[in-house]
Amino acid sequence: MSSITIIGTGNMARTLGARAVAGGNTVEVMGRDQAKADALAKALGGGATTGRWGTAPAGDVVILALLHEGVVPAVAQYGDALAGKVIVDISNSFNATFDGLNHRGETSTAQEVAEAAPAGAGVVKAFNTIFRHVLEQGRPDVFIAGDDARAKARVETFVESLGLRPLDVGGLKMAHWLEGAGALTMGLANHGVGNFDFSLGVTELPG
Repeated sequence: MSSITIIGTGNMARTLGARAVAGGNTVEVMGRDQAKADALAKALGGGATTGRWGTAPAGDVVILALLHEGVVPAVAQYGDALAGKVIVDISNSFNATFDGLNHRGETSTAQEVAEAAPAGAGVVKAFNTIFRHVLEQGRPDVFIAGDDARAKARVETFVESLGLRPLDVGGLKMAHWLEGAGALTMGLANHGVGNFDFSLGVTELPG
């Protein structure tokens, strides 16, 4: 199993933490509000611990469970404490109307994380196409993108420990399109599907 640090204390941090503990992973929680981090670790159980914001994470895999506007600043603040870590960005950079992205040009938050991360860190985009309650209750496919084969392998192992299927979509430049797929899920939820009780996935034809 994996050693995981979750940076963030919101709903996705709680859901990923719960599944990680249930999957037999070692979990550490970090948050700007230490009391919230301590409360979340206690609620997760399974030996989950807390670290101090900005200090070196104990986990080999560091999940940034933050709103997209806080992701790159957090990576910059942690700096060399993230050297050698596998960094997982799960955020979506939606525009104000949730029908597009905030980025100028064909980039992504994950690519911006890679630019801000210290040497030796591997950055992977994952989990951003899955609504929180679907991740909590269902078995959605998890799309991942990254340039570092070792980092992607570590994330695939973690995803499998959650009882989910990882699907590699290619290099980190594909993170832009994964964020676009996140916007697609919002469009489907608000129009064609009409609710948030679904996930994007791949169905393979037999033979």
